[in-house]
Amino acid sequence: MAAMALVPSYSPSLWVRVCHALPRLDLTMVMRDNSFIPDSWEYQQTLLVLSSLSAVALVISLLVVLSFLIHYCCCHRGDRSEGSEEEEEDEDASTGHGYSGRKGRGICCVTWVAVASVTLCCVAIGVGFYGNSEANDGMYQLTSSLLTANYTLASIDLLIADTISGLQVSISGPLSSMEELFAGSKPFLTSTRNCRRLSDNVINLLSSISMARSSGGLANDSASIGAPIAALTPAPPSVAPTISPGGGIMPSPFSPGWAANTLMVNEDYRWLSYVLLLLLDLIVCLFILLGLAKQARWLLILMTILAWLALFLSWGSLGLETASVVALSDFCTDPNTFVLNSTHFNSGTSSDVLDYYLTCSRRMNTPFQQPLTQSQRALSNIHTHLSSLDRNALPQFPKAEKSLREVQQILNSTEGNFHQLVALLNCRGLNKDYIDSLKGLCYDGMEGLLYLSLYSFLSALAFTAILCSLPGAWRSFPSDSEDYEDSDSESEDPFTSHQDSKRFLQWQPWL
Repeated sequence: MAAMALVPSYSPSLWVRVCHALPRLDLTMVMRDNSFIPDSWEYQQTLLVLSSLSAVALVISLLVVLSFLIHYCCCHRGDRSEGSEEEEEDEDASTGHGYSGRKGRGICCVTWVAVASVTLCCVAIGVGFYGNSEANDGMYQLTSSLLTANYTLASIDLLIADTISGLQVSISGPLSSMEELFAGSKPFLTSTRNCRRLSDNVINLLSSISMARSSGGLANDSASIGAPIAALTPAPPSVAPTISPGGGIMPSPFSPGWAANTLMVNEDYRWLSYVLLLLLDLIVCLFILLGLAKQARWLLILMTILAWLALFLSWGSLGLETASVVALSDFCTDPNTFVLNSTHFNSGTSSDVLDYYLTCSRRMNTPFQQPLTQSQRALSNIHTHLSSLDRNALPQFPKAEKSLREVQQILNSTEGNFHQLVALLNCRGLNKDYIDSLKGLCYDGMEGLLYLSLYSFLSALAFTAILCSLPGAWRSFPSDSEDYEDSDSESEDPFTSHQDSKRFLQWQPWL
């Protein structure tokens, strides 16, 4: 009882409770319950409404960028007319590139806005890498717990199959031989038949508590009789293969091994997708800084196109993350209720068994207590009958010694398997795996999704600001034709060159 109190418990985190408390509206703007019912169309509507908020934000971003583009286009025409009037006044005060002080201040302002936006995008990328790592750690803990639970269930099934197979071997082989040898002695024959009857009872009792779906036919499969015990030993979770049903359809009843394999494959694709998205954002930010430093107009135009793509991807990923965070918070608030009420989990398994392993309360007795107790008594009675035959029958029937020793050996192996089975059927092992999977999904996984949502939001704001500032930046850069005309005018003006040479000669007094 003291060990039972050490079983770790699970409680929803603060972020789970906050996200679960968000109001839910369906497509008709009617308030809905926030219970986790993923198969319900009403519940799916609430997730669609929450995801659509990112679409609204995308439209607002597009309108903001469009307004800035219109502003730049209108101001560009005004700058041309003003520039022609002020060109002569600013020419003497220029530094050789033809820029006025007012225009230089505008370039500096636009450039610093672009640099600040890129800096914000880099911060968002760092948050995204951390969130992606946290989400991956949570999914790894979830899949590891599922594989461990699958290993435990497979061990239970194989122990039951091994015990049933050994008892069937004893019934069809040594006990039948002993019945033939004891045909002339009624007391010994009665004891042998009692052993057969008790063995049949144990087989029926163990078959009733078998948790195997795929190995359920082992009890009646004649090919499995006499199979070596080593062949029935399960592999550890790290190397144990799990057979997935064709077409990716969830098996009925639920299989932890199938779920772990499916989640691992999907998590690999999710992790890789976010890494590629983060690398895209990082490349765009770095090359924008390079284009601003080199004043490369073509590079900024190319990065602007990629920034548009990154903007759409950021708002789109935010919509998916919002729906995922809310759905996950609904599940993590009360996971036991969903598992007990879901047909995917309770198909073929009684609710008492599920409740026993999910809660693992010290007040609850194992639902397998009655068949285990009856099996233990039957095995003890078989052992009593065999001991009686060993003392009384062997002196009169020495030929039965070989068959009796085989039955005793099978009984010892059966009792060893039975003790292991009782330990594995205890709720502490499977409940620990269940709690660990919840902690991985609802703690690390939830935290990772929240950081990814923050990354998507910050990167979307950063790219919106970048798209607003880059057109003004590249419009202020000197073109190649302007540089060429400036260089030609300086080299071909004879007066400028004559005055410069005259100044140079006057500066050299010794010439």
